[in-house]
Amino acid sequence: MIAISELAVRQVKGVTAPKESELHAFGIFTVEDLLLYFPFRYEDYRVKELAESEDGQKTTIIAVVRGMPILQRYGRNKSRLTCKVESGGILLTAVWFNRHYVKEQLTPGKEIMITGKWEQSRLQLTVAEHEWISGSAARAHDNFTTGSEEHIVRGGKTDTLQPVYSVGGSLTQSWMRKTISQALKQYAAAIEEILPPPLVSKHQLMDRKTAISLMHLPEDVNAGLQARKRMVYEELFLFQLKIQAFRIIHVKRSTGIAMAIDSQSIRDFAATLPFELTAAQKKVVNELLIDMRRNSPMNRLLQGDVGSGKTVVAAIALYGAYVAGYQGALMVPTEILAEQHLKSLKKLYAGTDIVVELLTGSMTERNKRDIVAGLQMGLIHIVVGTHALIQETVGFKNLGLVVTDEQHRFGVNQRSVLRKKGINPDVLTMTATPIPRTLAITAFGDMDVSTLKEMPYGRKPIKTYWVKHDAFDRVIAFIQKAVNGGRQAYMICPLIEESEKLEVQNAIDMHIQLQQALPDVTIGLLHGRLTAAEKDQVMSSFSSNLLQVVVATTVVEVGVDVPNATVMAIMDAERFGLSQLHQLRGRVGRGSHQSHCILIADPKSETGRMRMKVMTETTDGFEVARKDLELRGPGEFFGTKQSGLPEFRLADLVSDYQLLEEARDDATQLTASEQFWNDNQYTALQLYLKKDEKFQGEQFD
Repeated sequence: MIAISELAVRQVKGVTAPKESELHAFGIFTVEDLLLYFPFRYEDYRVKELAESEDGQKTTIIAVVRGMPILQRYGRNKSRLTCKVESGGILLTAVWFNRHYVKEQLTPGKEIMITGKWEQSRLQLTVAEHEWISGSAARAHDNFTTGSEEHIVRGGKTDTLQPVYSVGGSLTQSWMRKTISQALKQYAAAIEEILPPPLVSKHQLMDRKTAISLMHLPEDVNAGLQARKRMVYEELFLFQLKIQAFRIIHVKRSTGIAMAIDSQSIRDFAATLPFELTAAQKKVVNELLIDMRRNSPMNRLLQGDVGSGKTVVAAIALYGAYVAGYQGALMVPTEILAEQHLKSLKKLYAGTDIVVELLTGSMTERNKRDIVAGLQMGLIHIVVGTHALIQETVGFKNLGLVVTDEQHRFGVNQRSVLRKKGINPDVLTMTATPIPRTLAITAFGDMDVSTLKEMPYGRKPIKTYWVKHDAFDRVIAFIQKAVNGGRQAYMICPLIEESEKLEVQNAIDMHIQLQQALPDVTIGLLHGRLTAAEKDQVMSSFSSNLLQVVVATTVVEVGVDVPNATVMAIMDAERFGLSQLHQLRGRVGRGSHQSHCILIADPKSETGRMRMKVMTETTDGFEVARKDLELRGPGEFFGTKQSGLPEFRLADLVSDYQLLEEARDDATQLTASEQFWNDNQYTALQLYLKKDEKFQGEQFD
């Protein structure tokens, strides 16, 4: 018997060639695709008493016709039909718009099931759909009508939940319901269980055939929830199975660099640092060194809040590669950030023989050639650079460790190009955008994750305030006070220049406004249209306190480290996402002085108000990220194209986080066991993996 995953959807009765072509546009090619095309919501046709129905909400009741229908015609082909009906001892008015033909059917004494909007104050129900109760249930769907006069097939059932699918073209709700119902009749018996029995039992999951059927026609809410749980777990488990299986195969297939890193040399280097490492930093350094000493390639994500000390951890790892005789590369998204890291590393390595150089796109061709030659001959031990590092002309003598910072700003392919410039080098990926565990184990399921939650000693929490635009003069006075005390400030604007479409503050106008309001203060302007040299000049002047205030766009979101800056004012703050606001806030609070973040906003939406509330209530980047994920969703939160986040049929990374973690743990344990790769009871899962192009040609025995 041919599996339903290989049967063309045309095999379902009622699917013609034109319909099949339209189904293809929805990603439905096989019978299995059709059966797994789940509704995105359900219409509730469960009958209620009027006393239980919510005012202004859609409800379904059974009523008896008590009055004579009254038809009013108006406009062109428009009509309003009213009739008194009784339900549960309550006399109400049922109203139909533009369905004059119903008048002939409204005979006093007839029983009718009607669905529509209930208006309690007027004792009126505006009918969207109706069905006559008299007659056999088998004929019920023939008399079931909607405002568009479609006949909706409801599987011969009344008083139930009905699926609502994403449809378009000539694929209507009624046709999709009828066709999926037909597919279940023909092929439900052929639905095979794919999950191992121990997992089904462990999580008390419904069997696959029952779950798929109930996803389309749930008997009740609880049955629907149980069916969804089963299918969500399956979806997440299969996704994690691919990630973990590929990881196992990759590790077995790849021989990495087993670096001989002497622990004492690391301790000696750490002792030269001008500060003591936090407990969290020490823990992460140990995790990195263990990975780097193994002969399989390291693939680790280091995530930490703004200012948590990731750069120092990366510096120690790069030092470890150096003492083991290998080169290191640090790739960052912007030239400002590259120069910042270069200065930091040179300062940290001041007492060593390590040669650190910079490679960026704005350098002269001669300088680039010199750097590339130094890398190829092994004269340069560590290179810090932007996308220039992944150019074809750039090569290394002995690349052992690749570090990418703010990795979500690079595409997946860009990161892999740098990795290929060595022979399976170790990879450390860093992000200052804290990622909720749910998202991290999805986007980075093939990575080990290290987290820095502890802030360096002596850092004071940043005080955050939300003020309206009418308090702007107070903000100016606050900045003046900070400058008078020897401190510096940022003023962030969402736009570079004035926009006709958006009534928000722009950096150019704000620069002029502040110069007029603060005539004794030196104020700079920084935005994305400046050349790299101009940006460097502004930031260099700000770092050396020649500029006391910088008006900027979000170009300062990452990479700018000025410990003397203690005020971050953000205009029209509601226009920024939570994680972006938190990143901007992290530009201050990097020294020993108390820092402040001032959000200037008049949000019109509840989401905007919620962002302001979250920012003033917590400085924990992980909590901010969790809230941001709830408000925006995974794709928008993290950039779907760059992160490689999947689009799930059912699963939601916010609400289904617990199932995701369980699925990942199960997939990790299963793929780590030899039994999985050899036992016949896992044949279905092995076949599932082999269908993926990553696994084609792999041996599972």
